[in-house]
Amino acid sequence: MTTKASKLLEDSPIIAAIKSDNDLTVALESECKIIFILYGTVCNISRIVAAIKAVDKVAMVHIDLIAGLASKEVSVSFIKECTQADGIISTKPTLIKYAKELGFITIQRVFMIDSMAMENCKKYIASGTADMIEIMPATMPKIIKRMATAYNLPIIAGGLISDKEDVMLALQAGAMGISSTNHDVWKM
Repeated sequence: MTTKASKLLEDSPIIAAIKSDNDLTVALESECKIIFILYGTVCNISRIVAAIKAVDKVAMVHIDLIAGLASKEVSVSFIKECTQADGIISTKPTLIKYAKELGFITIQRVFMIDSMAMENCKKYIASGTADMIEIMPATMPKIIKRMATAYNLPIIAGGLISDKEDVMLALQAGAMGISSTNHDVWKM
């Protein structure tokens, strides 16, 4: 298990996932120590990351969701050279691999929609490039448990978390962290 990634999640298992400037403002004032950036453009991503770093929080950029960036390694290089981001989130294994080479904390996001997605997730884990896996949706404790017991990698559960019961079920199943865009969840 990646020590740095595990320590981050142990210290702050609830992750603020933001998709607007309003969310950013609330997340900056929250107790969440890790912020997933799920919006922005090449024109404003540096400002968004700088605001997060200014309050000593971990900034993780979901590179697939930044307008103006392509699914190419140069986009990862851009985030490295033009921001103070701590890490990269992506659904694309090649970007995760390159981000890892550049020293970023890496999160492979996986949508568990069927058994093929589960097999792909196993391949990502076997490749050893991601520091963490984010499984979506988070409301699948049985799948989270299966992944958490099969692999020695921190699991983040994200998507469709709406209340404390969802959080507790995911954590009890073996997730080390919860990512959510729900401001009420950030307060848990």
